[in-house]
Amino acid sequence: MSWEEEINELKRREQLAHAMGGPDKVARQHEFNKLTIRERIDAVADGGSFHEIGALAGVGSYDDDGNLTAFTPSNFVFGTADIDGRPVILSGDDFTVRGGSADASIPGKRAQAEGLALELRLPHLRLVDGMGGGGSVKTIEMAGRTYIPELKGWETVVQHLGVAPSVSLALGSVAGIGAARVATSHYSLIVKSSAQMMIAGPALVDWASLGDVSKEELGASKIHTRNGAIDDEVSTEAEAFERAKRFLSYLPSSTDELPPVVEPNDDPARREDALIDLVPKDPRKIYKMRTVIDAVVDKGSFFEIGCKWGKSITTGLARLDGVPVALFAENPMVYGGAWTADACKKLIRLIDLASTFHLPLVHLEDCPGFLIGKSSEETATIRFGSQARAALGQSPVPFCSVVVRKAFGVAGAANHKPGSHHIRVAWPSGDWGSLPIEGGIEVAYKAEIAEAENPDEHLQKIKERLNRVRSPFRSAEYFEIEEIIDPRDTRAVLTRWVKLARRALNTQPPTFWYRP
Repeated sequence: MSWEEEINELKRREQLAHAMGGPDKVARQHEFNKLTIRERIDAVADGGSFHEIGALAGVGSYDDDGNLTAFTPSNFVFGTADIDGRPVILSGDDFTVRGGSADASIPGKRAQAEGLALELRLPHLRLVDGMGGGGSVKTIEMAGRTYIPELKGWETVVQHLGVAPSVSLALGSVAGIGAARVATSHYSLIVKSSAQMMIAGPALVDWASLGDVSKEELGASKIHTRNGAIDDEVSTEAEAFERAKRFLSYLPSSTDELPPVVEPNDDPARREDALIDLVPKDPRKIYKMRTVIDAVVDKGSFFEIGCKWGKSITTGLARLDGVPVALFAENPMVYGGAWTADACKKLIRLIDLASTFHLPLVHLEDCPGFLIGKSSEETATIRFGSQARAALGQSPVPFCSVVVRKAFGVAGAANHKPGSHHIRVAWPSGDWGSLPIEGGIEVAYKAEIAEAENPDEHLQKIKERLNRVRSPFRSAEYFEIEEIIDPRDTRAVLTRWVKLARRALNTQPPTFWYRP
């Protein structure tokens, strides 16, 4: 007795599943310059590595004899795959089947994907296109009841943040729970031309009398990459897949492992002569901190995260002699590098990422302090700045700082991780204190200046007197800065440090859960 008939039926059903929403719906997906879910999986996974789970799940129609006459597959596809040789959970919405709505999904599939990622301690790459499991009014009639929101299984999504990397790509119109899945990840991307992310779509916004707006006006990439809801934007899906893979390359597969070291492609002692005169002697003049970053990390290794928001601090991942690190640096081109509320929020995300996945932290500092003024007070800068300082102090990973120029005030104290011994060096351009001399003279010496015969001349004499003692070499005499180095030696210092830091890393779970 043979099972040939059943095997043929299996193959037929698999073919129906692979047809997704049918030729017309597939063609419509392509008209919007969007790949189908199966094309996306083929594009991002190593060739032939995807093993689908639940391909036969869906809604079948049968004749009176019990024969299958039609089949609509579930609009959620998932399975295991390899990305650059490492196993991952790969999942995504099929927008060709009812636009990714809950009506055509089977909740158990999504729960299984999230559960496997957690229990197997694997990275999870989500390809989000649609509601992502969100509800629909039609669901009420189908179920015969309404339901009170509970987000069953969401605890699995949240727990996974503290176990293994998660990356979410917004590849179409993403709303509701789909939007929450994008935001609840370690790294998120959106495709500029074909994707939007929103809490609710235009129809619901209009119903709520909140305006007649388009999807672009609600959820365009230029909105959410500027407010921090999404980390980065790209022009094509292909770019999104490559950036996702690159992000994952810096991280371990789970918190049970250390980040992977790659074969160095750069001289650990490389010296960049341009650094010797990069920082202007006039403290009011600016320079490009990105020049410093590119000069000290392995060539081409800096992976910036969140470049469109919180711009006064640059954050990202990099390699030093092949070893992955998390790096942040003030950007003198924006507010002189002063910490804003948004910049602090961005910094917290980076520190928490480093703490979760055992990445040594590097700070290239040129910090004039918190941004001051009415706007800064209104955005609660001190609150988020204090959170950033707390995140740094609580971080269990090794920390190294290079004071490039300014280090002033509470924010400027981020050259130091409280309660730890660490490597800290400064360039000869270092300038530090509770506040810049230029900004505090007229307050501190107000009475003395007022009593002088020539106030302007007296003020200038005070400046000259103070400038003689602001030299970083004076601080070094008292061991208030451990080392002053030639800027050209910065890379050598950092690559030597990272080898030591690597020895101090451990895979003990952090004492906190990562918060998106």
